[in-house]
Amino acid sequence: MSSLIVTVRNKFLEAIRSVNPPGRWKILVVDEHSQKILGTVLKQFDILEENVTQIESISNYRDPQPGLEAMYLIMPTNQNIDRIIRDFSGTPQYAGAHLFFIEGLSEPLLNRLGSSPAEPHLRTLQELFINFRALEAQAFSLESPELFFSIFSPPRNQNNYRNARDRVEEDIRFMSKIIANVCITMNENPYIRYYVPPHHPPLGPLTPHASTRPPPPAENATRWRTNLARGDVARAYESVETDYVAKLLAFMVQSNLDEYKKQNANFGKNDARPRATLIITDRSMDMMAPFLHEFTYQAMANDLLPIENGTKYTYKFQSSVGAYEDKTATLSDADNVWTEVRHMHMREAIDKLMADFNKFLEENAVFKGDNAANLNDMKEMLANLPQYQEQREKFSLHLSMAQECMGIFERDKLPLVANVEQDCATGLTAEGKTPKHLVEEMVPLLDSKEVINANKVRIIALYIQFREGVPDEDRRRLYQHARLSLAEQDAVNALTQFGVRITRASGDKDIRKKLKPKPAGDGEYDLSRYKPLIRTVIEDCVSDKLDNALFPYVKEAPSAAPVPTSLRSPPPAGSLRSAKPSWHRAARPNAVVENRPRILVFVAGGMTYSEIREVYQLSTSLNKDIFIGSTHVVTPRQFVDDLKVLELGGVGSRAIPNGLVEPRGQRPYQEFYDDKYYTKDGPQPQPKVTAPPSRGPTPKAPRLIPTISHDSSNSATSSVKEEKKKRKGLFKF
Repeated sequence: MSSLIVTVRNKFLEAIRSVNPPGRWKILVVDEHSQKILGTVLKQFDILEENVTQIESISNYRDPQPGLEAMYLIMPTNQNIDRIIRDFSGTPQYAGAHLFFIEGLSEPLLNRLGSSPAEPHLRTLQELFINFRALEAQAFSLESPELFFSIFSPPRNQNNYRNARDRVEEDIRFMSKIIANVCITMNENPYIRYYVPPHHPPLGPLTPHASTRPPPPAENATRWRTNLARGDVARAYESVETDYVAKLLAFMVQSNLDEYKKQNANFGKNDARPRATLIITDRSMDMMAPFLHEFTYQAMANDLLPIENGTKYTYKFQSSVGAYEDKTATLSDADNVWTEVRHMHMREAIDKLMADFNKFLEENAVFKGDNAANLNDMKEMLANLPQYQEQREKFSLHLSMAQECMGIFERDKLPLVANVEQDCATGLTAEGKTPKHLVEEMVPLLDSKEVINANKVRIIALYIQFREGVPDEDRRRLYQHARLSLAEQDAVNALTQFGVRITRASGDKDIRKKLKPKPAGDGEYDLSRYKPLIRTVIEDCVSDKLDNALFPYVKEAPSAAPVPTSLRSPPPAGSLRSAKPSWHRAARPNAVVENRPRILVFVAGGMTYSEIREVYQLSTSLNKDIFIGSTHVVTPRQFVDDLKVLELGGVGSRAIPNGLVEPRGQRPYQEFYDDKYYTKDGPQPQPKVTAPPSRGPTPKAPRLIPTISHDSSNSATSSVKEEKKKRKGLFKF
């Protein structure tokens, strides 16, 4: 099984190792964004081990190092190109420059470099196409939660549709670039399928509107509404009706990959593995999953515990002397205990932790014949293991998380809450029958003061979806029973922005849904019966049963794919990049060969931990390499908070407290890119005023001598600054 983290790490290491200056040592120059991506897969120590003497920020003042060559690992923005040119205008900052861009470099920026004073100093230029965050072995993210509001927030008024559509199209173009980065990194040129909702029009700013629709055909074009003799004008007028976010995104991704293929003829070729499939959908496809309480370890912990960005958790750790102290742990693929239990049901995860702990005791003969029978036993025994620091910390972390989750499980009446949720989501009781007493079970929970309001919002949202809408008076009564605030009512009402019907009149018919969740198996827990719809989509895709009307292909389908007539690849198309072969080096394709077919899934607007779990489980059961990505990972608590301010454009949200920025109309993509990755330059060192020695009766004016320093002070604090630099690891050998 190929891992995204390993693939990205290897690509970075390959780039770093490819820079071999004559003096062996080199400097690494990064910007703020590339440093974040680099830091997710490599520790600073690992980088310094690769003959890197120093890691510098391109936005800060840097001491000239004319005796060393520098490797720039940066984003391709105008601002960064200006900084590179500035480094080699006049006295060169370094002996030479090896440029590695996180994404593709546009032709105008390439031409600027080629005609600048920096050109003679350039040794390498390479595009890595690695601008995404590898969260886990099989999950990636754009880490852009603000796109949720861009996609689904309705325009504020009728006059705002045009600007709002320009903004969302700009964001969709950005998403398409990132998805293309993932495909290029994995050396996959996939078949692309996209979700077409069967029961609602495009949402948010893509909703058909007079200001965003092309002009209609002339009145005398009497046959334009039929399929006969329809012209381009008629097709353009009607296309707005099907401009779903997944469709626009899919076609942009295809365009990006086609463009890359022109420059790299061997892209995507792999005789050992079938061509991959990329499935693009959006959050509106499954509005049950974000509300449900999940009881597998990772999903439950991220729902109930204050875990920061899915990775940072602070807990009480008992030291060897018996004192408790706050400790912050990182939940990542580097923790083998975490990776083994994260997709297990909490009960199974606790059993696994207990079994592993007892096995550890036996193997190390720490206690004579004593075994931990429960979590409290584990807690007591861990306090007596000071000599096994690493194992103590891992077991203590997961013991603390499991205990905290189970405490909340009992305190918040989650067994009763989750049973109602599962009945609503599946449409069946645990016995497989239609729920007839759902209201009788639900109302006492809504009335109860022991059930927190956030859980009441989730129950009502699931119930309304189960009923496919309720009369306005019934919805008002549900709000009264639950004593919801206006903001919490707004969260439920915001379901309409995802195509969910929340109001139902007496004559309204049931919605015929083409996508239905898979029924629970015999061995499933009663509180874990619902399976996210992404599972249905992937299984149907693998078995070739996925409805082509629901998920059409952008181009050819696998069965209709043309068979190559020759084993010889066509020569690569010409490019301006070939004009400077002395300092350009083409990117190498991924050298790792895997035989299992791959499926990539992208969910615009947020993916849940339950959907990530399904991808891992299906990879095993279907014998496929399946990967999932999204704009961000969403927890139920955060999802409800975002729904509260959805119609306000995100004002007051955690992602964008000030709301969506005012759209700037249609503009070149590079301008959008420059704005997104703009960083301020660090302060310049303050000049030091010195009085020249007096050599005669005529006094001379003082000279300004710039000092080479990272701070305004120099002599008094130099030793302190050197010590700080050493602690950070950013020091010269």
